[in-house]
Amino acid sequence: MTTDYTLQELLATVIARIAADAESIGVGNTSPIPAAAALAVYARRNAEMTLSILGSFKYNKLFTGGIREQYDFAARGQLDVQFFGGGQIDGQGNINLVGVDGYPQSRVRLAGSFGSGLQYYTGRRTILFRQEHSRRVLVPKVDFISAPGVSPPNVHRLGGPIALVTGMCLMSFDRERARFTLESVHPGHTRQDVLDETGFEFDCPADVPTTPAPTADELDVLRGFVRREVAEVYPNFAATAFLDSAPARTTASA
Repeated sequence: MTTDYTLQELLATVIARIAADAESIGVGNTSPIPAAAALAVYARRNAEMTLSILGSFKYNKLFTGGIREQYDFAARGQLDVQFFGGGQIDGQGNINLVGVDGYPQSRVRLAGSFGSGLQYYTGRRTILFRQEHSRRVLVPKVDFISAPGVSPPNVHRLGGPIALVTGMCLMSFDRERARFTLESVHPGHTRQDVLDETGFEFDCPADVPTTPAPTADELDVLRGFVRREVAEVYPNFAATAFLDSAPARTTASA
């Protein structure tokens, strides 16, 4: 399938739509697509919101002392939208950032939990993001819970996951039921693809819409302001993730 946008542009658009009303957005390390989405929201809101992109000088002015200040910002309930990935993600929204096949002698060691154990509780809305959509990543039960998707009623928690965005689909998350629902399937994929490649159970309507393509206005923002600004932290991503906006642009595989 060929389109006039890249997969990265589509995913950034999907995330930006979810976070469109955010009062503040925090983007962590090695997160170019969430960073692009956050910048798109920032541009459309005419900078009338708080934005922090780890590794940026221009968009990290609140946290001159480093990541600990971002943790404090979240702990005070001021972080509205954030993004988490995971080596594994399960159907209850639990994420694993530590290792696969047992702990501490894990067969595969991952990057580590960092502040996820705190910020998953304190960030008001978490968008889970992982471009790879496979049973290797989306598992029935994570091997290690770096941060839980839901908590018992007597545990104080400001927020939690609201959605999962992958290279194949968009799912919403119901915190009361601790369960995902398939909301849309990206162009080039089907409902059955998602069922085949997801290791956990989820609600799957009989008729699932196709994720709407980015509009011309959304692409203009991505290919102009966002491409320029995201290059500060992710220069290679900025150079490869966006198409030329010229009318005769070359199509790219989604």
